[in-house]
Amino acid sequence: MEEVKLLGAFPSPFTHRVIWALKLKGVKYDYVEENIFNKSHLLLQSNPVHQKVPVLIHGGKPLAESIVILEYIEETWPQNPLFPHDPYERAVARFWLRFGEDKLPAFWAFFGTVGEEQEKATKEAKELLRILEEHGLGDRKFFGGNEIGLTDLAFGWIACWLEVLGEVAGVKLLEADGFPRLQRWIEDFKEVPVIKETLPDRKGMLAYFRYRRSTFIGEAASYEAAS
Repeated sequence: MEEVKLLGAFPSPFTHRVIWALKLKGVKYDYVEENIFNKSHLLLQSNPVHQKVPVLIHGGKPLAESIVILEYIEETWPQNPLFPHDPYERAVARFWLRFGEDKLPAFWAFFGTVGEEQEKATKEAKELLRILEEHGLGDRKFFGGNEIGLTDLAFGWIACWLEVLGEVAGVKLLEADGFPRLQRWIEDFKEVPVIKETLPDRKGMLAYFRYRRSTFIGEAASYEAAS
């Protein structure tokens, strides 16, 4: 069997998408934790375009971008399928994968802003969550039905990262009495054994994202002062 290696970083939800997929497929792999502030030669060589994690190296061939990697994993290891068998349902899953990637900057904008700009970004993020809950998830247990799939993995950051980002930024996106179907999905998602066993350390996440937010806000302030 060809060697499978994953270059990742613990705070990265994109890394965890790939970890979850590999584990759900039962694929053995070697994990290399990258320091994103001091990137290794292997990472820069394997992903010279974006120079970011995750990177999956299979048989010496590197692949970057988590959604691309997820689809590659699904096609390469067909056991325990994570895409629906039905062509229409598979296309719907791809639609929501695309939606999530296209809207990710808007989902996350509240984290790197303050004041009125943050209020506007928070309002937009909540509207996107409403769209996702009503039209993407609906009344299903998971996005594709009763079994976890690629779409769930792609939106796993909502279940595992959003609360941390909100705490750091002083924003509450998922109120206790709001988004009941997404709240239920979060509970179900976190109860999947593979997810439960691989959730990142919350204290470490808080420390990392506090640093990242202070950096974003500081850079924005410096830019405004120089303008």
